[in-house]
Amino acid sequence: MRKIGVVFLSLLFLCARAQAASRVLQADYPSLAARADINYAQPVARGEEGLPAGNGRMGSLVWTTPHTVHLQVNRVDVFGNDSSTTSFPERHSDYCGGCGFVDIDFPEFGSAIFPTNRTLQHLDCSDGLVSVEGDRVKLEVLAGMGNDVMAVRVTDDRRRPGTISINLRALRPPQVRTVDQLASSEFSNSASNQVFLTQGFSEGSYYCGSAVGIAVAGRAVELRKSNDSEWRLVVRPGRGAFTVLISSAASFKRDEDLRAAASALLNSAGRTDFDRMISENRNWWADFWSKSFIHLHSADGIADTLQQNYEYYLFVMASSSRGSYPTKFNGMLWITGGDLRKWGGEYWGANQSCLYNNALFAANHDELMEPMFHMYCAMLDSCAEAARQQWGSQGVFIPETVAFDGLAHLPDDIAAEMRDLYLCRKPWNTASQHFLDYAAVRQPHSSRWNWIQSGSWVQGRWVARERGAGPFGPVTHTFSRGAKIAYQYWVHYEYTGDEQWLRDVAYPVIKGEAELYRNFPNLKKGDDGKYHIYHVNSNESIWDAQDTDEEISSMMGIFPAAIRASEILKTDDQLRSSWREVLANLAPLPVNSSNAVPIWRRGIAPAARGFVSGRPDGNTMPAFFFDLCTLESDPAMRQVGGATFDAYFPSGFAQRRVSVLSKLPLVAAVLGRTDAVKELIPSQVLHPEVGIMANRMDLREGQQTTSIQRLGNAADALHTALCYDLPPGPAQASVIRVFAAWPKEWDAEFTLLCRGGFLVTSAMKSGDIQFVELESKAGGECRLRNPWGDGAVELWRDGQTHTNFSGGLLSIATSRGEHMVITRANATPEVYKRVIR
Repeated sequence: MRKIGVVFLSLLFLCARAQAASRVLQADYPSLAARADINYAQPVARGEEGLPAGNGRMGSLVWTTPHTVHLQVNRVDVFGNDSSTTSFPERHSDYCGGCGFVDIDFPEFGSAIFPTNRTLQHLDCSDGLVSVEGDRVKLEVLAGMGNDVMAVRVTDDRRRPGTISINLRALRPPQVRTVDQLASSEFSNSASNQVFLTQGFSEGSYYCGSAVGIAVAGRAVELRKSNDSEWRLVVRPGRGAFTVLISSAASFKRDEDLRAAASALLNSAGRTDFDRMISENRNWWADFWSKSFIHLHSADGIADTLQQNYEYYLFVMASSSRGSYPTKFNGMLWITGGDLRKWGGEYWGANQSCLYNNALFAANHDELMEPMFHMYCAMLDSCAEAARQQWGSQGVFIPETVAFDGLAHLPDDIAAEMRDLYLCRKPWNTASQHFLDYAAVRQPHSSRWNWIQSGSWVQGRWVARERGAGPFGPVTHTFSRGAKIAYQYWVHYEYTGDEQWLRDVAYPVIKGEAELYRNFPNLKKGDDGKYHIYHVNSNESIWDAQDTDEEISSMMGIFPAAIRASEILKTDDQLRSSWREVLANLAPLPVNSSNAVPIWRRGIAPAARGFVSGRPDGNTMPAFFFDLCTLESDPAMRQVGGATFDAYFPSGFAQRRVSVLSKLPLVAAVLGRTDAVKELIPSQVLHPEVGIMANRMDLREGQQTTSIQRLGNAADALHTALCYDLPPGPAQASVIRVFAAWPKEWDAEFTLLCRGGFLVTSAMKSGDIQFVELESKAGGECRLRNPWGDGAVELWRDGQTHTNFSGGLLSIATSRGEHMVITRANATPEVYKRVIR
């Protein structure tokens, strides 16, 4: 572990009101962030291993070949098609994100500018600067956090400087037609030697456009057209530095002048020198890192490695999740070979949840969740229509896989037949040819059409091939994704206490999901007086089963959230009564009672596909997602949850590889299993089978899918193990436990946000919890499990011992903005303020 040092300053503990607001632990945030830096001593072998530079809306990996530094400018808001497309029925053929290639080329004859033995590359996570040093040439790359401009400072210290060429290349020929979709690319330039590449994607009424602009500041250039797909800015030779400015813009409006927008960004950036840009970025990142921290150490270095990857996860998310749409799991902003990526342009809920989970709330970075919330809110009308058209229900249907704009409108006759077929009211073999022909040209990755396996082109016509299970496919009859997303809206409210946000943003989604289930035609009360749900899936491998773990868990979670939200907002009294009735009479989670202790299983037979008696899918673990089974839950629930968890490890925790998508490390933390946490979180972060690259990303999902899904899942587990803030059940008051699942052999210090708006700071060394510091951001009661068992504790407020109390559960009334520290009773009134680096 690289440790700069720990500074101890002795002072009287909270000796005056002015000092009461200062934290016991003072973190040197840039030094902590620097633990995630990446250093390359030679060029990487492939572009996917480049170093990331992004501002959350646009970005690129930076990589080299012997004479060139490469970038591919990508954006989160560029899509080749929307949900209504009929042009991409072939899997993995649609595309998104890419805007243009930029090459900074040193076309020297002879030796390489970036030789294998003399090329250094560095990513600085404290300010987002990527540096590349070759043979007497240095490039520094940053993405401006305040505007959509990337800047590259080129310093040429060669004895005889040569020509440098900035090449802007299109991703495809000027016009490419795919069935009814047209992709066009066009170059233009301005009198001030700016060059632009604009793209347009159109199909029917749909349009999306993008623009990339390039200019050079500090050196004369000459524009040259290489061909229809490339323009070059040739820089006059000379020693010293100049700056390449790269801007981008995007819009769904046909009449928006994107070239003008890109030009305006270049003009504005051209009035700021590169050092000023670095300073502005450094200030932005300083504020970002100051919101929270974790500091981990273990003798074997494993805990240090977890911290390094954790910091990197936050860095990458801040660099790729600040736009109008969430960054996509399959490539994020880091694709390097054009805009065609495996799994296409749809959003896949399970994969996205690895990036967008409670880790971002706990890290006090809920702003990074906003793109996800924005996207689902924007598609809510289409999801409400889909609930009616596709399922004959009310509320909103948010599918597992969905386009950025939701689901397309269906003709009335198609919708009517779909309801009969999908609800199993009409045999699949009686589906009309009209319906099958309509479906054949839709995107098969979409949940709505996922019963289509693949197909082939026959005389210019796509002929679809079915999976063989009627209307069922991996994600066709999955309703739980919408409930999980809606529950995250609820959890956001729990962290912030923002009642206006709950009313305007969250409640329509939460209510919509509750109403989808309540009105779902295949949710029926049986002879046993219980509501059972029929013809539904459990994740991707169980199709057409009854009472699946995913759907029962989802209803057990979303109805309490809807009930509590309606109480807070004082609305929908009648609906609240109906939700309570369904919840009170809901079928229980299915169990396999042949075990000595029952374990949860995936559903009740019959099923068109899958083994419903098997334990829940380790990638979803639905009974744990909705706070159904926590350390605060009733003993019977905890017993079944623990037995189910243990059933995954017949040979012990160390013998099981943890996949990228797995929730098992998180569940280990939720159950307080320190023995499992110590094995499973490192296994997920360092999983060798996913092919972790030099930049800590992986290509687990296939070609052009550079991502950090495993790091997002691991971050969620880390937070829970360090600072537990889970309730006894859904939408109930949470209870904070520090180090509830943290191995005693690993030292740790942290500041993390808990539900209720409590910013918690604590430290554990050699298994000893030293203190708990609370900052109440919203006021209200803080419920804290006594870190020292049932022993007496002291609560310090305003420099004095305010309260002495004991017991296992401490209830502390707080006011907004208040700081307090909890120690063992009779602890010395003098502690050490430590600067953590």
